[in-house]
Amino acid sequence: MRQHSLARDTRAAATELGYIFTFLLGVLLMSMFSVWAWDIETNTRLRWNEEAVRANMDDIAAAVERADEASRLGGNVSYAEEIAWRPTEADESLFWVELHETTLKLVDEGGPLDMEVSLSGTGAGTHEGRVPLAGVERLWVVHEDGVTFLSLDRPQAVQ
Repeated sequence: MRQHSLARDTRAAATELGYIFTFLLGVLLMSMFSVWAWDIETNTRLRWNEEAVRANMDDIAAAVERADEASRLGGNVSYAEEIAWRPTEADESLFWVELHETTLKLVDEGGPLDMEVSLSGTGAGTHEGRVPLAGVERLWVVHEDGVTFLSLDRPQAVQ
């Protein structure tokens, strides 16, 4: 008859532990990679939003400067210019654009996109206006009756 005895062979257990630690290392690396990729995507979206908003604000400020230049021509001058608003991925329902004498301000009530653009303020009239940007594709810079203002509606021609 054969006798069987138990042997203390730890090679198989070491191999199994190696598999488990390799799997856990893979899970850790994949988790770190997914967090890293998500962070890159989020920062890229924020940068694109900032660039689009900055370009929009620069376009509006340039139109205000042209309206100021027209106001200095004297007399009863009227001026209107349409500005296309570039879309962003931000929540534009919380955006407001305010026109002041020497600044154009974007107010982002729910995020980090508040910004301000300086204006020369050299027009013959005053600046005023605050418009919401919820769903806006275009807005108007208008100078009429000595006031430069922002409008969402196309101004009517005076006959």
